[in-house]
Amino acid sequence: MRRSSSTIGVPIKNIERELICPICKELFTHPLILPCQHSICHKCVRELLMLNHEDSFDAGSECSLPSSPRSRVPSPSMERLDRIVRSGSISSPGWRKGSVTPRITTIHCPGCQHDIDLGERGISMLFRNFTLESIVERYRQAARAAVAIMCNICKPPPQEATKSCMDCKASYCNECFKLHHPWGTPKAQHEYVGPTTNFRPKVLMCPEHEMEKVNMYCEVCRRPVCHLCKLGGSHANHKVTSMSSAYKILKEKLAKSIHYLISKEDQVRTQITDLEQLISQTEENGQLAEREANEHFDHLFETLQERKSEMLRSIEQSRSRRLNQLKSQVEEYQGMLENSGLVGYAQEVLKETDQSCFVQTAKQLHVRIQKATDSLRTFHPAADPSFDEFVLDTSKEETLLKEMCFGGVPEPPLIDLSNSHVYNKASISWRLSDDHLPTDHHLVEYCRRGAPCEDSEDSGVWRSTDRVYGPSTVVCDLEPNSLYSFRVRTCRNSMFSPYSPEIMLHTPPAPAFGFLFSDKCGFSAERLILNKQRDVVDSVAGMAFLLAAERVQTGSYIPLDYIIGDTGISQGRHYWAFRVDPQSFMVKVGVASDSKLIEWFHNPRDTSSPRYDHDSGHDSGSEDTCYDVSQPFTLLTVGMGKIFIPKASSSSSVSSTSMPSAEPGNRVLPMPQRLGVCLDYEACRVCFYDADTMRCLYERQVDCSGTMYPAFGLMGSGRIQLEELITTKKLTF
Repeated sequence: MRRSSSTIGVPIKNIERELICPICKELFTHPLILPCQHSICHKCVRELLMLNHEDSFDAGSECSLPSSPRSRVPSPSMERLDRIVRSGSISSPGWRKGSVTPRITTIHCPGCQHDIDLGERGISMLFRNFTLESIVERYRQAARAAVAIMCNICKPPPQEATKSCMDCKASYCNECFKLHHPWGTPKAQHEYVGPTTNFRPKVLMCPEHEMEKVNMYCEVCRRPVCHLCKLGGSHANHKVTSMSSAYKILKEKLAKSIHYLISKEDQVRTQITDLEQLISQTEENGQLAEREANEHFDHLFETLQERKSEMLRSIEQSRSRRLNQLKSQVEEYQGMLENSGLVGYAQEVLKETDQSCFVQTAKQLHVRIQKATDSLRTFHPAADPSFDEFVLDTSKEETLLKEMCFGGVPEPPLIDLSNSHVYNKASISWRLSDDHLPTDHHLVEYCRRGAPCEDSEDSGVWRSTDRVYGPSTVVCDLEPNSLYSFRVRTCRNSMFSPYSPEIMLHTPPAPAFGFLFSDKCGFSAERLILNKQRDVVDSVAGMAFLLAAERVQTGSYIPLDYIIGDTGISQGRHYWAFRVDPQSFMVKVGVASDSKLIEWFHNPRDTSSPRYDHDSGHDSGSEDTCYDVSQPFTLLTVGMGKIFIPKASSSSSVSSTSMPSAEPGNRVLPMPQRLGVCLDYEACRVCFYDADTMRCLYERQVDCSGTMYPAFGLMGSGRIQLEELITTKKLTF
């Protein structure tokens, strides 16, 4: 008899964290493997898909309440449930029979935090994780070691089971096992293990083809498949390997990884100790920084309180002084009213007729009268009631307090590659950390990287821009066809951050050529959609395209829909860049002369014939024989996420240094995110570039006898978008 055995280096009780479902936070129950390779309980996947809608399928599954432990109820056989779901006898979650509402097949994986699309068949396309089920069962057995599994065959009272048969899906004591698995019978070859309640199928079946065993492993999707999946299913074009080979490779990798982790146990323990020390230091330093900040604020409050007391004291002293002066003046004028008898006395003195007696009395009286008269004529308050000189302006101080921050070195910024581009000028964007403190300004530095043999004055010399107060800037005066390094640093309180990691950007080989799509010359409004800005064109495979495809049976082929730039080139070197949607069916990009365009627009060529022009990308014999001839156009084929390089030519008109080898596999390259085209009118040469790296993909001679236009051809669904610099028709961003 065959016995399954496994060796566990780590005690089973120590791996509980790996056996917990991230949804229900309990041990896995019938786990399913998602396309992202994370596992979730079968019922949890269904609950995610159901979106709180009841389904009859859940009547026999486990239920849970948020405020109480999960109660255990008998669940139907998983094999039976899988058969029911695949047969369609019950509806999938989010789908009602006869409903036109699309069913929900997307769930959010809590492991990788991505939305996972389960496809049209939903749960039925997922594999059960039998290995994880077995480990969970062994863990449960270790957790309830005192609870014995009883024999399913014994008459009451049953004996304790000593082994379980994976073929019979039953547990036996020694006597019953011998009785039901006698020597010399087919049952003697059954696979048995230690006592268990988890019986999994002996053979893993394909979820897409229920009657087929999985015998291959898809390296693209990283899942087992059957031979029908490879022959004509969803894995037809994927790279697959045999199950034995995949088993051997994955097992070796896993064993090496486990061995590496075990061998690094001391290192891990040391790192854990270091991390614990860092945690302690972080706690202590945080508390110290908090105490110091409180002390600084307390000192600031004390200084502010002292200054407040001094200024209020000044106001009080001024107020008291002015009140005393005004009160004294009031008393003086009050005395003038009280001395009204002085006037009567003076009038009586005026009646004196004896001159000597009058003079003797009137002299002193006149002084008193004159003083009162002068006081009335020159009346002024003794004090100003206004306190304008005590108005306090705290706007500057408030601004300083609001901008008050820690005086540490700011963190370095990070240049945003997705929003940084270079032409004749470079547009550099960067971002700061989410919890960054306010900054004063930024400085952008750039350096030209010359070849080892190149002797240039500015090669290797860092230059800096003016202060930048935003998250981006434009760097001017860059040399064409040169490699530049860029870096950024931040300044706060006169302290500069470290430099950001450097990025390398390559300037185009020629000045940027600005244009928009032309909506007049040969533009097909039936199959092409041009936006208002005329910088994006979409090809729609609508009814017109379908009718044209129908005519293929009668020998009339489907033509390309051409669109050109609204500006022509008659001299000089020019460069432009654009994006082609990776899902585009077929797109032609390049240049064409005005005479050739007139020919195309008045006499469309067939595109389904592989010999319709000299750059079709097909391996036709006529294409090879006349490829050496310089034509008034050159178009490169792009589509389905690929770029197709035409065959190499023995003629010198085609560059042999920049082109891949002539092998068919080497002529099909992944499509770059951005494509660039450079036309040298005087040299009669056109080059195609990966606009992100400025790597030349293909170049050849072109007949520039007339005015040359940027030309594009589309067939089927597709989209082309011009770069922002190109659409501005200026050499600025």
